[in-house]
Amino acid sequence: MRSLLLSSIAVLQALVVGLPQPQPLSIPLMKKTTFKIADGYVDPASIKAHISSTEAKLLRGAAAFERNAGIALFSPSPTKRARMLGSNPLINNSNNSWYGIIKVGTPPQAFSVEVDTGSSDLFLPGPSCGASCSGHKIYNPHSSSSSEALGKAFKLKYGDNSTVTGNQYKDTVSLAGFKATAQTFGVASNTTGSFPKDKPDGLMGMGLRSNSVFNADSVFETLVAQKAVPEPVFAFKLASSGSELRVGGMNSALYEGEFTYTPVTKKGFWQITGDAIEINGKGVVNGFSAVVDTGTSAILGNFTYVSQLYAAINATEVDKGLYALPCNAMPNVTITLGGKSFPLSAETLNMGPTDSSGKMCFGGIVGYDLGDITSGQLQWILGDVFMRNVYTAFDVGQCRIGFAELA
Repeated sequence: MRSLLLSSIAVLQALVVGLPQPQPLSIPLMKKTTFKIADGYVDPASIKAHISSTEAKLLRGAAAFERNAGIALFSPSPTKRARMLGSNPLINNSNNSWYGIIKVGTPPQAFSVEVDTGSSDLFLPGPSCGASCSGHKIYNPHSSSSSEALGKAFKLKYGDNSTVTGNQYKDTVSLAGFKATAQTFGVASNTTGSFPKDKPDGLMGMGLRSNSVFNADSVFETLVAQKAVPEPVFAFKLASSGSELRVGGMNSALYEGEFTYTPVTKKGFWQITGDAIEINGKGVVNGFSAVVDTGTSAILGNFTYVSQLYAAINATEVDKGLYALPCNAMPNVTITLGGKSFPLSAETLNMGPTDSSGKMCFGGIVGYDLGDITSGQLQWILGDVFMRNVYTAFDVGQCRIGFAELA
């Protein structure tokens, strides 16, 4: 009997091995807009709006973490401030975003969504969103046989007194062909703010559950929990062309050499500890905390550190936290993570000219006000200015981030 059982198990194993196994798949990513205005130079107001949006997003996530985990992610607690400054991903006034296509519902409908590792929830506009969602694909739960209303409303209020209200649903969400069933997400029914037509239809957070406004798994976490992907890893190449999100593994054609991994230090955001930041060979920052965020265009650092960085090359502060330097003389900046130094190209560090003369350009490292530098809390956000120089893998299974050189 035992031999028969073992023989049957062996046959089943052979059959499983013989079946087609899921392979990592990719979706192309596109960059919707830039900070540049019609005359070809950068509008400082758009950079500041983007910084405010990023800060508010992180504060909202930190408040969700405190609510979900019962402890503060940052010190002091950001809850009160987050309520004042919260930023709705559906009404994001920033001028940069990476977006791809997902499918939702049965039958599946395609939606363009900003892909954001700095948040954890999926939001889509709903049928009651009205004129503010004009020009966007609308998710109608009544048109999907797999939709389930959760009977939970949400209301988000923002610093400009605009609000978004809606309801939570569950439905099937397909990412790169992998299906997450019964995925929780928010459907906006009304907003008092604008929803620009040049923005994606919604936002898909790829952060961790602990920062979820709905206290629910992100789409990728659901795929991992349901064993729908071959590996619990997703990876990004962000570039002027050929950008992609790899789901269920890494794309070996897009990187070279070995990965350098750094563990997530606080399981709220994708937050890590970095070694150093150098400018023109001079070490300015040693040992720092940072969030790796596709939803942030620049590299953001605490005002104090950023001012020290630019002081080393005598850059001009145009506005608080915004610095200008000669367009043809971008400094050599390297960021060291896990013992490996990654240089930033002049192209990625240059955010564009300050005026129509084209002589002075904004540096892609920008000062902001989040985190207490005396308490060892969050000090930097490594956004696109950094990520466009590396191939980045987010390992949900081992809670770590890997960096490799671009091929």
